Amino acid sequence: MYLNWKGEGHVFVPFIAVEGPIGVGKTTLTAAIAKTFSYQQLQEISSENPFLDQFYQDKEKWSFQTEMFFLCNRYEQLKQINKDYISAGIPVVADYHIFKNMLFAQRTLEASDLAKYKEIYRILTQDLPMPNIIISLSASLSTLQQRIHERGRYYESDMDSDYLQLLSDDYSSYIPEFEKAHPDISVLHIDGDQMDFVRNTQDLKNILARVDAAVQKGLNLNETT
Repeated sequence: MYLNWKGEGHVFVPFIAVEGPIGVGKTTLTAAIAKTFSYQQLQEISSENPFLDQFYQDKEKWSFQTEMFFLCNRYEQLKQINKDYISAGIPVVADYHIFKNMLFAQRTLEASDLAKYKEIYRILTQDLPMPNIIISLSASLSTLQQRIHERGRYYESDMDSDYLQLLSDDYSSYIPEFEKAHPDISVLHIDGDQMDFVRNTQDLKNILARVDAAVQKGLNLNETT
């Protein structure tokens, strides 16, 4: 049940989710979109997860606790954002969507824990709002590592480069599958190596223009249905 999607009496309310691997610039772009278009910004605060530090030190021991905290936290955030904004017709831009949970869980959880996690995930997400625009960010490992270093989050300081590359590969594999499964959702692909929206103002303007075009397309489709 997609609560913000057109159809069944619902109008098109822009709900943009910016996605991509750790360090790719999701929060930076989300903030720029929120400021430019006066959208409500939904920002995940990773530092609130009390298990992250332990997770990066010992993934096998702390993976289930870490993933469950993120799942429940994102569930509560999205449920509230739907109630307060999307259902009220107020556009939202977020620096994540809950579908990313499954990417991380499949990478970090053992089979027995993953089976339990999938069932909990299915129950919690069945009535959550679905983005109608996805911005998929990607970048090379060296770019990701540079940006992680520059932002200086202590719990990311010992992040394994192989793990970061695997997550990046997971996004690259998953996004095309997502597009096939959800052909009505616009997906904008941004290569962070080619478009440095963090430092280059013109690159950022070009991305914002693409976002505006995707929003206008959704609004126009809504008017004709």
